[in-house]
Amino acid sequence: MNVNLVIARYREDVSWVARAGYPAIIYDKSGEGLPGAVPLPNIGREAHTYLTHIVRHYETLDGLTVFLQGDPFDHLSQQGGTAADLVSMIETYAAKGRPFGGFAWFKLECDGLGRPHDLRKPENEGRWPGWGRDIPVAETFAKLFEGPVPERFVARGVTGNFAVSAERIRTRPKAFYEYALSLVEADPQDRSNTGHAFERLWHLIFNGNTAWNRARYPQED
Repeated sequence: MNVNLVIARYREDVSWVARAGYPAIIYDKSGEGLPGAVPLPNIGREAHTYLTHIVRHYETLDGLTVFLQGDPFDHLSQQGGTAADLVSMIETYAAKGRPFGGFAWFKLECDGLGRPHDLRKPENEGRWPGWGRDIPVAETFAKLFEGPVPERFVARGVTGNFAVSAERIRTRPKAFYEYALSLVEADPQDRSNTGHAFERLWHLIFNGNTAWNRARYPQED
């Protein structure tokens, strides 16, 4: 598979991207005018970045797109990781032709309100605009998909770092991603935790289950 990296940057040091050795698009939300990067408004967490990329490049996606935060290394293993570790993981996915895989040493199980989560812990007050609220995982699932809403969710792309094939992305129509992007844009500062919900849903968005696709999406009506 040919591989392309998509980086959601705010103010992180992304010099590691050059060491990774893959073609990359860096989307910069810092307002710093990072040379060579594509500027985006600082809204919607990394979900806004990833969905924007898919909508813009839906017809011309590379064989394997690796979606990464500006500093993806803390969650590669319990001890952290390096650019070399990340490259090794990407090479494994590409060689095996895996259609989806998360870059984290753990998975997360939650209910439809994203529980357990850290958004009500007193020590995290002020860290996120949506602090004190639950995460609308079930509500967002119901908006995106046909079919019954699961009672439990096992998130395999929970850190927002994952690889997915173009074939798997295109099992959902472009209109799906346009609608998903509109949900994120409607909560730009993530005060309702919509972006957090997408972190719990990436593995379902890219699971290839076309029976969940809607016949039409709201923007098409």
